[in-house]
Amino acid sequence: MALNPKIKQWSGKRVWIIGASTGIGAALARLLHAKGVQVAVSARSADKLDALVGELGKDRAMAAPLDITDVESIRAADARIAKAWQGYDLVVFMAGDYSSMRAWEIDLKVARQMVAVNWEGFLNGLSVVIPRFMAAKAGGIALVSSVAGYRGLPKALVYGPTKAALINLAETLYVDLKDKGLDVYIINPGFVKTPMTAQNDFEMPFLIEPEEAAREIAKGLEAGEFEIHFPKAFTRMLKTMRHLSYPLYFKAVKKFTKL
Repeated sequence: MALNPKIKQWSGKRVWIIGASTGIGAALARLLHAKGVQVAVSARSADKLDALVGELGKDRAMAAPLDITDVESIRAADARIAKAWQGYDLVVFMAGDYSSMRAWEIDLKVARQMVAVNWEGFLNGLSVVIPRFMAAKAGGIALVSSVAGYRGLPKALVYGPTKAALINLAETLYVDLKDKGLDVYIINPGFVKTPMTAQNDFEMPFLIEPEEAAREIAKGLEAGEFEIHFPKAFTRMLKTMRHLSYPLYFKAVKKFTKL
């Protein structure tokens, strides 16, 4: 069921992707640009952003470097895009940080960095984006979370809870903003082959390429879906596990992860 308006025409739309230097973000920028979208790309790595814009062409692409943990840098990027394009229609919060961690391996410095990027960073961005969209009475906000946010999983001691928080956040945003004319999406990928997942030392079922993830995101946005999740063979299994009782769930996690 579509909870947001369907996107029937991409050409001419202005999309800001935060977290677009590599992986899914860069793949999504390429895909949307090919569909006629004006794409603004943000991340900390200015050199990678410049290379991506050089590849796409500066007529419909621009780089706006920022650090999502620094709200002033987000405000500066927002102002730069708004000045160039008189605003934007959709922002995709793709930024993320990940480190494998188990309960006996708590590293507070690493943990706080994940919280700063995956949770506080999104709040920083929303504090900038929402007022602009509220003033325009239109706009779309897409938060990229993860299936790791569905339920507790081994090696996701901090990453999983930050992603669970984003799912809850998106639901709250939808309740608050839908009647204000804004669209809200939550994107929950499974395993995608990116620099972030490259550090995993365990088998990743249904691993897909960033380009496939980008196609799934675009398809979900076009369909007006609230939750965009993929690959379906994997995510539907995890969704079923969300409804298991604790004894059954813990037993299933032990069996399938072997951890």
